[in-house]
Amino acid sequence: MSDTPSLTAQDALVALMIAVSASDENIRTSELVKISNMVNHLPVFAEYGDNLSGISSTVFDLLEQEDGLDALFGLIREALPERLYETAYALACDVAAADGNVTEGEGRMLEEIRYELKVDRLHAAAIERGARARHLTL
Repeated sequence: MSDTPSLTAQDALVALMIAVSASDENIRTSELVKISNMVNHLPVFAEYGDNLSGISSTVFDLLEQEDGLDALFGLIREALPERLYETAYALACDVAAADGNVTEGEGRMLEEIRYELKVDRLHAAAIERGARARHLTL
């Protein structure tokens, strides 16, 4: 893990979104488009350079290792201010809901994120409900 680069707060948010997308072992185009759109348009990513491929590589490398998920969450908690934990969870929920279906793997990853970032259960339910509402189709 010593050659794993440290992350900025914005990198940590991107890493979490990529981890959710990869959690079901099927990264969908709709999820990648969602991540790209959020990085390009949300205020939390103002002045963020294009490091999506670099962060993706870091996440994939970590997820291939035993205890890699723990290492990833350690990096994320180290880089991300606590005031952005709910923001991180909201972004993760939006990625999971992007294709209109939260898979079992994505659901488990969201549960892990809630635990690791200590997102209050009631707040998490509200965030999840908002993501579901934003991604409904006719």
